Amino acid sequence: MKIEEQITVAALAAVKELYGTEVPEKMIQLQKTRSDFEGNLTLVTFPLLKTSHKKPEDTAQDLGEYLKKNCKAVADFNVVKGFLNLVIAQAAWTGLLNDINADEKFGEKRVTDESPLVMIEYSSPNTNKPLHLGHVRNNLLGWSLAQIMEANGNKVVKTNIVNDRGIHICKSMLAWLKWGNGITPEQAGKKGDHLIGDFYVLFDKHYKEECKQLQEQYEKEGMTADEAKEKAEHEAPLIKEAHDMLVKWEANDPEIRALWEKMNNWVYAGFDETYKALGVGFDKIYYESNTYLVGKKKVEEGLAKGLFIRKEDNSVWADLTDEGLDQKLLLRKDGTSVYMTQDIGTAEMRFNDYPIDKMIYVVGNEQNYHFQVLSILLDRLGFKWGKDLVHFSYGMVELPNGKMKSREGTVVDADDLVASMIENAKSLSEDKVNKLEGITEEEKNEIARIVGMGALKYFILKVDARKNMLFNPEESIDFNGNTGPFIQYTYARIRSILRKAEAQNITLPASLNDDAPLNEKEIALIQKLNDFGAAVAQAGIDYSPSGIANYCYELTKEFNQFYHDYSILNADTEAEKITRLMIAKNVAKVIKNGMALLGIEVPERM
Repeated sequence: MKIEEQITVAALAAVKELYGTEVPEKMIQLQKTRSDFEGNLTLVTFPLLKTSHKKPEDTAQDLGEYLKKNCKAVADFNVVKGFLNLVIAQAAWTGLLNDINADEKFGEKRVTDESPLVMIEYSSPNTNKPLHLGHVRNNLLGWSLAQIMEANGNKVVKTNIVNDRGIHICKSMLAWLKWGNGITPEQAGKKGDHLIGDFYVLFDKHYKEECKQLQEQYEKEGMTADEAKEKAEHEAPLIKEAHDMLVKWEANDPEIRALWEKMNNWVYAGFDETYKALGVGFDKIYYESNTYLVGKKKVEEGLAKGLFIRKEDNSVWADLTDEGLDQKLLLRKDGTSVYMTQDIGTAEMRFNDYPIDKMIYVVGNEQNYHFQVLSILLDRLGFKWGKDLVHFSYGMVELPNGKMKSREGTVVDADDLVASMIENAKSLSEDKVNKLEGITEEEKNEIARIVGMGALKYFILKVDARKNMLFNPEESIDFNGNTGPFIQYTYARIRSILRKAEAQNITLPASLNDDAPLNEKEIALIQKLNDFGAAVAQAGIDYSPSGIANYCYELTKEFNQFYHDYSILNADTEAEKITRLMIAKNVAKVIKNGMALLGIEVPERM
């Protein structure tokens, strides 16, 4: 039984015996003792005063005396007003360290057959361009969230919905037909997503030129600048051609469909490479080209049941005015679907595939209203998780030099970013890595990959997801401060100490004796290790990878402080050495498991 549990059970018994009343468990409030007072845990007595009918100090004194006498975990106590500061017995700390040591996944809950199923949707790329920095934040948050939900005892299904249809896809296709000369990714020596992205930018370039010429013409004909601009954007030959292509696609034109399939496959191959480099993946991928028809059918069913309304121009709407919102378009007058329709279709397909208990959408905060509406519509249509769907809304990523624009080709490409992070890690850690004995070039490259990706992921995930963030690559790769490499370096350092201990034929026991020596710093480290379970549980409630990142940093800081003050392998006695090695081993384990929840690897050597 955990120390907190032992004290809670004993405190409930104390209240019953001392004051003749049973109180609920939530009345026993334990927190960490403030550093300026003696003790490890503090029991707050104020909730119990109505039961004790005594002053706070006297209630605390009563409980303290009872616990010291009747609870093995409590060695001593002191009272500060209504706060009962408890000094935990040494044997209880040793017992806790033994419990932590015995559990490879300490602090995480096991998934069982009865566990609820949580589906998490993230990534949502478009097949007209490669993934960029915004997608990187999305994918890293989605993947980490999946690991955190699983660590909280949920079955997790990771899904991706690919936006593979619509006018923007036709723009890339048309540009390739016009100016591509049949070029393939192999001929270009480029990834497929990059090649198609180039044609999307090329379309925009030519389209803007057409618009500019037409606008000048219309202005000469007497239109205002705004009128001329708007007409030019609609009348430009390129956009008309793209629309014609979309109509043909919707009508299943075999030639257009074959081209679409070929170009999309190039993009998927490119995406797969990027996902692999980011260390993320999916259990199931859905495609909008399949979901939009299902969505249309679902909307028509809702219309027949009187859930939606059809207007005179044949368009279909959801009236949400009774929910304090407006009317929402679901089908255009020509019968074509909108994003909302597609999301309803995707929900239907997923519901048929999986028994979903909770649905989490990882999508930027510009879509907050969309998901508010979607939740109401799915609930109306009878999806049990509709009302409680979670929109994990995150902020934008900005760069020191401003925002990104994909049409202009000024985005920070995900592949370029990954490559530059690994390159930076390689050059920055060169002197450290070269000190390692017998290291091959291959191992060097692998360490650079782990450190570079660790720096990128940690820098993005340590920020509260709801906030906009400024990404500075240089700042992220630092071996000091709140960074991924600082935590990774501490892990590698502990692993090096454990290897040296092994080389000295030191074998760690499965558990320590009750009388194993422990100083204050060591007790503080055991207490910090014990907090991991609470950090995991809270991150699951808040949907917050940043909570895990913060915990890993705090644990790492605390260990480094300890390591600075005390020698491990040159401890004064053998018993101290064994205790410290046991603590170090478990700090490394919890760092490794905590970083894994963020999708970050830790190197054995660095």
